[in-house]
Amino acid sequence: MSQHRARAAVFSAGSWGTALAKILADAGTAAIVHARRDEIAEAINTTHRNPGYFPDIELPTAITATTDPAAALAGVDFLVLSIPAQTLRANLAAWAPLIPPDAVLVSLMKGIELGSGKRASEVIAEVTGISADRIVVLSGPNLAREIMDGQPAAAAIACTDENAARRVQQACHTPSFRPYTNRDVVGVELSGAVKNVIALAVGISAGMGMGDNVAATLITRGLAEISRLGAALGADPHTFAGLAGMGDLIATCTSPLSRNRTFGENLGRGTPLDEVVAATKQTTEGVKSCESVLQLGRKHDVEMPITDVVSALLHEKIGLEEAAAALMQRPPKPER
Repeated sequence: MSQHRARAAVFSAGSWGTALAKILADAGTAAIVHARRDEIAEAINTTHRNPGYFPDIELPTAITATTDPAAALAGVDFLVLSIPAQTLRANLAAWAPLIPPDAVLVSLMKGIELGSGKRASEVIAEVTGISADRIVVLSGPNLAREIMDGQPAAAAIACTDENAARRVQQACHTPSFRPYTNRDVVGVELSGAVKNVIALAVGISAGMGMGDNVAATLITRGLAEISRLGAALGADPHTFAGLAGMGDLIATCTSPLSRNRTFGENLGRGTPLDEVVAATKQTTEGVKSCESVLQLGRKHDVEMPITDVVSALLHEKIGLEEAAAALMQRPPKPER
C-alpha cells in the first residue's frame, strides 16, 4: 500500500511563507501556496520562482500555487498561516468553512491583535472554533533569506498536544531545518511578538550611532521585559532562554536581514516615520503590534519600559533624543 504523502497549504506567498513552503517540500511534504496575485501564482507554477520575494532562487517542483483558497485547502493535512497578524481575523473568517475537518493549523505569525490583545493562536481558535490541540505555533531564529539560501536553522514547534506538534515536526524536518517540539504555546507566541518591538529599539540605537554595548543591553533588558510579561500570562520561563525566546531575539535584533531592525535603523538615522513606512515593502510586525503589546503589559500590570519608549516614538509623542535618554537614563535598581 502506498504511503500517504502529507500535503500542506501555505497562506501566503510572502518571504516567510515561501521559505516554509520550501522547507516542507524539502522534507517530502507537498506544498500548495495561496497567493493573492495571479502573476505570482503563475510564476511559481511555470518558472518555479517567486518573483515578488526570491526571483533568484529556484523552488522545488513539489511547490505549486493558486489564488483560489478552496483549491488550496482541498484535502490538506496542514494549513500554514503566514499573513500579517492584523489581517488574520478577517481573512480567516472567509477561509474557515473551507478548512478540512482534521487539518492541523500552523501559525507563523508574530504579532498581537490590536484592540483584543489576543495572540494569533487565540484568534485562530476564536474564528474557526478549532480546539487548541489542532493549533500549532512555529517560531525561532528563522530569517527567510538564509533559509532560502539553504543555510541551517532551527525552530520551536509549540502545541498543547504533543502529537500534533510531532506531526508538524515530521512534516518540516530536513537536514538543514531542525524543529524542536514544545508545549508552551503562550511563551513561544509572546516571544515572537515582543522581540519585534525590541528589534526596533536596537535598530533605532544603531541608526543613532550607538554601539554594541547598547545593543547588548537592549537585547538583555528586552528579554527581561518579554519574560516578565510571559510570567504574568502563565508561560514557562525556560521558553525565553530557548529558540523562540533568546534565539529569535538575537537574530531579529542583530541581522541586517531583519525588517524590524532595519525599520528601526532608518528611524534612528532621522528618516521621517512616514517615509520609512512608505519605503518598507513587507509588513513590519513590531510597528503594528507595539501598541497591543504595551496594552497587554498594562492590563497585566507589567512594566515594559523599552516597548513604552518605542511606542511613544512611533506615535510621534517623543523625538529621537528623548527616546535615547528615556532608554538609557532609567533609575538604577537591582537587576533581578
